[in-house]
Formats: sequence, structure tokens, C-alpha cells
Amino acid sequence: MLLNAVQKDLEGALNVVREINAAPLFHALYDASRVRRTAFVTLVTSLVALTTAAVAYAGNAGFLPGGADSPNGQDVHQAFIVVAIFTGIIFVGVEGALILFIVKYRRGKRTRTAEGPQVHGSTRLEVIWTVVPVVFLALIGSFVFYKLPGIKNPPNAEAANSTRVLVEGHQFFWQFRYPNGAISIDRMVAPADEVVNEDITAPLYDVIHSWWVPDFGGKFDAIPGKVNTTWFKAPAGNYVARCYELCGIQHTAMLAIVHVVPRAQYDAFVTRRASPAGKLELGQEEWQGACLKCHRLGSPYIGPDLKGNSLLANRAGLEQLLRNGRGQMPKVGAGWSDAQIDALVAYTKQFAQGGS
Repeated sequence: MLLNAVQKDLEGALNVVREINAAPLFHALYDASRVRRTAFVTLVTSLVALTTAAVAYAGNAGFLPGGADSPNGQDVHQAFIVVAIFTGIIFVGVEGALILFIVKYRRGKRTRTAEGPQVHGSTRLEVIWTVVPVVFLALIGSFVFYKLPGIKNPPNAEAANSTRVLVEGHQFFWQFRYPNGAISIDRMVAPADEVVNEDITAPLYDVIHSWWVPDFGGKFDAIPGKVNTTWFKAPAGNYVARCYELCGIQHTAMLAIVHVVPRAQYDAFVTRRASPAGKLELGQEEWQGACLKCHRLGSPYIGPDLKGNSLLANRAGLEQLLRNGRGQMPKVGAGWSDAQIDALVAYTKQFAQGGS
């Protein structure tokens, strides 16, 4: 009896010692767990805040691409919304099931060595998650193909109420050529509320670009030697265009403006630009679009400083540089006409030493 009492007292003392020794470890584990929970909550909150800020800052609440100011752009938006609805349903279903399983089958109070519930295959469930996505894809595909003719094919229009513009992607500018031979750089001028057909391409010596006006609909590749076509019909205003294909070191500088104006103003522009009166205007656009993307006056940039460079007044030397390139400089003017070279020299000679 005495031996048993002593043994119990010893076991009680050992338990007290164990509890005392384990207390710091328990508190450390508890603190570590609390830190992890705090870090997780902070991360989630930060991501939600950043996402909300990005959505609020972007146009259309950050959801739709552009403003759909052209009829084909409206069809693109409708297709975009339908796809977003179905994919949103799938996302919520999949992520909801994931969270449910995490909660329902969490380890809880089981020891780490204990196996969790063994769930075997379910034929009905497997059929459901195979058939439902197929049905969704069929619905999405049917709607997109239904809208495709309105996106791709321009509406019927009389020749007097439509025009055609050749859009050329160059490193690192956009060139627009009009039916009467007029040319503009990084600024397309188009008649308002009329069908404007676009032939989109790039020179054989250039790289692939991608013409995208978010307010007019989809993107179209400017592929060397190949012509892709699209169209728009927009109210008067200015619309931002950009290159959506990584095309080189100054890819982000390939921005353009589509300046949609009344028909009379458009006719006056293309008439003036095709005449000697538009020579300096074209030269300024070439200087800003083809030269200043990589050069500066008064300081080096991607390329050398051009301030006071006598080459800016030397037509023969400037033409050779534009048509053949030099070093890392692409041959930005390889396809330019003599009139385009003359227009650039007429404008740039003011920056040369003794240019005249």
C-alpha cells in the first residue's frame, strides 16, 4: 500500500514537471499559429484591396475591354459578357466545392498519423462534372458563332458612305494610307458615323504587330506580307489605339489616335495631306512617330542625341539611314516614298547645324 501511494505521488510530480516544461512550447506554438493566421488575413485583405483599386481605376469598372463605340465592338462585348457569366459559374462552383471540402474534411483533432476519410469514385458525380462543362462550352460556342458575322462582316454601305484605310505596323509607329495616297503617322483620321474598312498589314522586312482599338472591338495582327481586314463605324471623337504584340524594345511607345471627324473635315484632311501644303505636317508626324520614339534632342536616349546633328539636313545621308538602318536601328523608312523622305528632311533641317 505504501509503495503504491509513493508511486502515485511520483507520477503526479512527473506530470506537473511535464506540464511546466511543455508550457513554453505550447505558448510558442500558439503564438506561431496566431502569426500565421494574422499574416494570411493581411495577405487576403491586401489582395482584395489591390484588386478593388485596380478595377475602380480601369475603364468600364475594369471588366469590359473598351467602350464599344462601334457596332462590332458591341457584339464583342456581348460575347465577352456571356463567356464571363458561364466561366464565373464554373469558378464559383469549383472554388466553392474546394472550400467546402477543406472545411468538411479538415484534420481537426485527429492525430497527424491518422488517415482521413477514404472517399471513393462516384459515377454520378463524374458524369455531372463532365457533362456540365460540355454543355457550357456548347452554349458559349453557339453564341459566339451567332455573333461572329456581325463582328467580322461590315454592314452594307454605299461607296460614298464608306472609306478604306491601309494600316501598317512598323517598328515603332503606325502608318496610315488613304484612298487618294495621303499618309499619316500615329494618327488615323476617319469619317464619323460611316463604315471605315481597315486593311491591316506590316512590311516584309518588319516584325508582327497587333492593331487594337479597345473601343472598336477585337485585336487584329499586322503580319508581314499578309493582310487582315476589319471595320468600324464610330461617332466623332478620339480613340486610343495600341500595339498588342510585343515587337521590340519600344513596343510600349506604339500608341496611336483614331481621330473620327465629320465627313467634310475628313475630306479636307486627306486632300491637304496629299498636296504640298501638307508636307510639313507629315514631316512632323514622321519625326515624332519614327524618330523621337528612340532619340531625343539634347540628351541620349535609346539612340544617340540628335541635337545639332548635320545629318538631319542631309537628304542623301538621312535617306540611306532610314532605308537601310544602322546597328540596332531598324530601317524605319525602307518603304517610304521620296515624298515622305522629303517631308521629313523639310521638317528636321531646323534641328541641324547650319541646315538649310
